[in-house]
Amino acid sequence: MKSMPRPRRDQSGAMLLEALIAILIFSLGILAIIGLQAQSIRNSAEAKYRSDAAYLANQLVGRMWTDRANLDSYAHRPTGTTVCSPTGAAAGTSTAVGRWVASFTTTGTALDAKKQILLPGATVNNQQVIVGAVVNNTRTVFIRICWNSPTGQHNYDVRTVINV
Repeated sequence: MKSMPRPRRDQSGAMLLEALIAILIFSLGILAIIGLQAQSIRNSAEAKYRSDAAYLANQLVGRMWTDRANLDSYAHRPTGTTVCSPTGAAAGTSTAVGRWVASFTTTGTALDAKKQILLPGATVNNQQVIVGAVVNNTRTVFIRICWNSPTGQHNYDVRTVINV
């Protein structure tokens, strides 16, 4: 006895269902790629801020190396243990460090007109420069640069030794 072919009515709509499932899977893949792209853009912006902070810290260290006789004048809010909330006297805006700090905060003007660097949420009062005492003809300098970005509060720390 021959088996009878199934009527087409039993499978009507199966191809449409398969197409809808394929579109759903494809859409989820596209959404995942868009999410990865957004995260990549955020990470790129954060890397730029860290790079700018490193540039700014090295800029100040270079100034300190050329002005070793006046290292004490570079102290800016040198006390306090809370990260990005230092205490102590702030450097005046007429001093080298005062102008340096003002140059990258939201209200500052660039020291170098060719390259304006602004760290988001950076204020004069949350930056810190500590100049240590003379030990074996050297001084330890600590610089902390703080800023707020959309992903939270960040800081970049540099510690170096300068011969006096």
